[in-house]
Amino acid sequence: MLSKTLQDAINTQLNKELASEYIYLDMAAFTKSLDLDGFSNFFSVQVQEERFHAMKFYNFLLDRGGNVVLKEIPAPDSDYKNVIDVFEKTLAHEQFITKSINELMDQAVKENDHALISFLKWFIDEQVEEEANVSRILNRLKLIGGEGQGLLTIDAELAQRTFTPPAAV
Repeated sequence: MLSKTLQDAINTQLNKELASEYIYLDMAAFTKSLDLDGFSNFFSVQVQEERFHAMKFYNFLLDRGGNVVLKEIPAPDSDYKNVIDVFEKTLAHEQFITKSINELMDQAVKENDHALISFLKWFIDEQVEEEANVSRILNRLKLIGGEGQGLLTIDAELAQRTFTPPAAV
């Protein structure tokens, strides 16, 4: 059985994953409004990934006999200047999520909750990949100044991205 502290922390992380879904949905709409369908696709795939992450926390809580407590999701900050700004905000958000998952892991270690420790290892590895992918795109956008043929090339590449749920872990 989960401690009250861990149950509350997992519910908070569940809410952050659902908020991430909402943020990326907003970013998909912004990039779509610029007719950057590939960038919009990138964020639409992020939406699906975040829902997958949220459901992993949801199911873990229930499997451990915890109670799911859904909280209000704040509106995203929709004040985007351009695609570079969107990816700077994306990287900052992913770093925020990484910090949050690391803090949850610290609490699981403190409470010696081996099941939660095992569960969170997947998320820790996932966050390394998330930050690296976003950093790579951001660096490429900065190289081209976020415009021109280079922007359209990146847009075309991102149009190829699809969501494939990971194998059961």
